[in-house]
Amino acid sequence: MFGFLKRQKDVEIYSPVSGKIIDLDEVPDPVFAQRLVGDGIAVQPEDGTIVSPVNGEVVQLFPTLHAVGIKSTEGLEVLIHIGIDTVELKGGGFTALAKQGDTVSVGTPLVKVDIDKVKEAGKSMITPVILTNGDVIQSVEKKNGTVKAGIDPVMIVILK
Repeated sequence: MFGFLKRQKDVEIYSPVSGKIIDLDEVPDPVFAQRLVGDGIAVQPEDGTIVSPVNGEVVQLFPTLHAVGIKSTEGLEVLIHIGIDTVELKGGGFTALAKQGDTVSVGTPLVKVDIDKVKEAGKSMITPVILTNGDVIQSVEKKNGTVKAGIDPVMIVILK
């Protein structure tokens, strides 16, 4: 009845890695470029430390350590996919710094990646940051430019 009194809830999504933001359209993987998993951005990393982009819980840490799913305290589901086709490395070059079930804050280290090893294997380090539960999202404001991990927002999400 008094829905007009309900305040919008916005969530800042911080960069999980230092580097340059790129549009999903530029990601060399159709699953991400066509937004089949969800909308978001990607970052071309400068280093190999992946940190939490939100306050929440690690709900999925793939055995190959190439991807991490986090549910924010507001209920937003964020997937960090470290590199393109890096699942094929079977965890080589990846070190877990957190585990499934961990409560994390913005900037909490999640995974360390040996970027040189990934590149030597012929894989791209472009790291998509995807919002996977679009049904709870009203709108997304995407940032651009160069970002520092855990410091600079890459998206501001308005929840329904």
